[in-house]
Amino acid sequence: LSEKFFLPCRILEAKSYNEAIRRGNVRPFEGDEVVICSYQFAKGKASDVHAMPWDLVVIDEAHRLRNVYKSSTVIAQTLKTALAGKRKLLLTATPLQNSLLELFGLVSFIDAYAFGDLTSFRAQYSSVKQQPVFEELRARLRPICHRTLRRQVLPYVRYTKRLPMVQPFTPEESEDRLYELVSDYLRRDNLQALPASQRALMTLVLRKLLASSTFAIAGALQTLTRRLERKLGGTEPAPAALAEELGAEYEALDETADEWPEERAAEPLTAGDRAALVREIADLRHFTELALSVEENAKGKALLVALERAFTEADRLGAPRKAVVFTESRRTQDYLLRVLADSPFAGSIVLFNGSNTDPGSRRIYTDWLTRHAGSDRVTGSRTADMRSALVDEFRERGQILIATEAGAEGINLQFCSLVVNYDLPWNPQRIEQRIGRCHRYGQQHDVVVVNFLNQSNAADQRVFELLAEKFQLFEGVFGVSDEVLGAIESGVDFEKRIAAIYHRCRTPEEIQQAFDDLQRDLGQEIDSALAQTRQQLLDHFDDEVREKLRVRDQVSRAWLNRSERMLMTLTRHELNGGARFVSDAAFDLLDNPFPVAAPLGRYELPRRSGAAHLYRLNHPLAEAILRRAVARELPPARLCFDYASYAGKITALEPLIGAGGWLALTRLTIAGPELAEDHTIVAAITDDGDALDPEIAARLFSLPAVAEPAPGLTAPPALAAVTETRVGEIVDAASERNGRYFDEEMGKLDAWADDRRVSLRAKLNDLDREIAERRKLARQAGALPDKLAHNRAVNQLERKRDEAELEFRAAGREIDQRKDELLNDVERRLRQDAARRPLFTIQWRIA
Repeated sequence: LSEKFFLPCRILEAKSYNEAIRRGNVRPFEGDEVVICSYQFAKGKASDVHAMPWDLVVIDEAHRLRNVYKSSTVIAQTLKTALAGKRKLLLTATPLQNSLLELFGLVSFIDAYAFGDLTSFRAQYSSVKQQPVFEELRARLRPICHRTLRRQVLPYVRYTKRLPMVQPFTPEESEDRLYELVSDYLRRDNLQALPASQRALMTLVLRKLLASSTFAIAGALQTLTRRLERKLGGTEPAPAALAEELGAEYEALDETADEWPEERAAEPLTAGDRAALVREIADLRHFTELALSVEENAKGKALLVALERAFTEADRLGAPRKAVVFTESRRTQDYLLRVLADSPFAGSIVLFNGSNTDPGSRRIYTDWLTRHAGSDRVTGSRTADMRSALVDEFRERGQILIATEAGAEGINLQFCSLVVNYDLPWNPQRIEQRIGRCHRYGQQHDVVVVNFLNQSNAADQRVFELLAEKFQLFEGVFGVSDEVLGAIESGVDFEKRIAAIYHRCRTPEEIQQAFDDLQRDLGQEIDSALAQTRQQLLDHFDDEVREKLRVRDQVSRAWLNRSERMLMTLTRHELNGGARFVSDAAFDLLDNPFPVAAPLGRYELPRRSGAAHLYRLNHPLAEAILRRAVARELPPARLCFDYASYAGKITALEPLIGAGGWLALTRLTIAGPELAEDHTIVAAITDDGDALDPEIAARLFSLPAVAEPAPGLTAPPALAAVTETRVGEIVDAASERNGRYFDEEMGKLDAWADDRRVSLRAKLNDLDREIAERRKLARQAGALPDKLAHNRAVNQLERKRDEAELEFRAAGREIDQRKDELLNDVERRLRQDAARRPLFTIQWRIA
């Protein structure tokens, strides 16, 4: 946001929040900057988030909220309550996975009145195969859901290819023995080391650490041993404590756990459990000793071979010799650093993880702060600045970046074209995120993706086969397709299914059969009616999207170039000797005449090269220059525009060469109850009284001009009439927008009201049927006790029906109230004041 768009922003996390509180700021979320924080942090500070009058809340990776309609989704429900009534923009590549109810959840998060309740949505849209039902749902989604696919931007965004490379390895006998022992341990029915409520999740984590390195699993085994020793001593460890300890080692745990429901509660220890506990501790100590006895891993040795192969391929492609190596474990990251320290790559290795507290990272961070002190590169957030420092170090001096999952999001590595998956996640979405660090907009070379394959593990081989062939993650222009992304969504369910196969299958035959079944099921999911519905329901027509992108691309490029020239021209005029202009895109600020944060030194327009401050329209210096220029009173003037001296060609102005006329610029402000609109009105006429198109008139100011003496200039009445016409058009357009808003909101409200009635009528009908059935049973019952029981049930049902009837009437009143609120809202919007301020008037001619 700072570098690309110059939007002031700050990261709010525990440290910065607590510092603000200590400074006496009791509302740390408040301020003029864009506030950036995590889901977890926003949930923990929900009351603060709710109290803020946000203009807009942007939620990235919004598919994590799709199950908000379920009671088990604590984070989603907390955020929905905290953000109620706020304008929200949800961003996700995968809005729909298993059910249309997930779409209902996302839409309800944005607007509780877009659909009725869950019951009515399920009743109305359970059969979208019927064309009228499908079209109705699509129409209701269109105003709120907009989707663009990657393939639709290909004509405007250049993407390179992905080239796969496999590095096989065969573990040593000691590594295999450790793998089998720990795998058998994790399959035990009665495991005391893992919380009962999180057993499947923690088993997944331990299996991933086991596959990562002997060093990673050794640390985890020591953690489990300490946990059991405390348990044996009478201290029951909290389930969250294990998650916290393993989460520091396996950084993907938080996101995985968020979509992994608890299983069952813990039960008290029996005498048999205590005996088993002693044996389990002994086993864990034995496993740990074996893991610690392994000093080298076969996969670690294979990394050196893989890097040489990958760099040779990079040389062939003309790409720089830089590689990012991803691992799922911090201990494995430390091991890889030791492996590479004895290689030719020593001295050019950068580590990247969730904390970066190692001496090398701290040194890089300190040097980076010193180098950029006083510049706008420094944000003040250690988290953000550390990430920038490490990426800069890798770009400028590093050759290999060893990253944990913290490096798979939020950093741009287009300058690197080698991605090494030392540990391969089972979640396709996470793999896509990793590769996307390098294979993204701005990458100039084909990206080589290296994966390691355990030759002695049949399950690992089938997982790789599935990811490579079914998901097509590692080759092609994009990797995983939009359709497959939609089918697997966040990938956590897919991880669960893989974990289940590892847990229950022992023989190669069992493994092959289980993966055959999984591959068949996955094919059905991708090709299912839901996948087709997802595509038809959410995708816009390719031609429509492409045309919009084409037009926007052309207009944006033309406007940026033109606006930059105008900004630099105005800057040169207003600074008037306070800056030295070295080109049409750069200047050195020698003196700052404004009370704004604009340090002296080199300024360059965006998209230029060089170590300089980025200069653009919303830079504080540019804003100050614009404010002073706009506030200046300009007397009427006579300008002679010199077309002959213009370096380019403006076809629209050529018929006006030799002609003259008048032009007035007026600022129109339409102030409403919520926001104000600013419009710049260009009114121009020729000496013959003909009105000029505002776009053509504005192009006059692209030409060089000379001011001529013009005492006592008085503009003709026709010029004011053109201005009035333009003002009327803008005011009418605003009124028309309000009319469309009213129609859309009233239509949405009517649909919501119908949804509510459908749901409540269905409830009444169900109760009527149940009452009738009970009465029939009461009449048919022979024994008096049975008759009494049935009649009591009838009375209870009738009371429920009376309550439902009251609810139905209350819903009617709620509908009426919502309509009144809408009418009041529209009436408030109509109360607009249109104020105008003349900026300047000129008499013009073109020579």
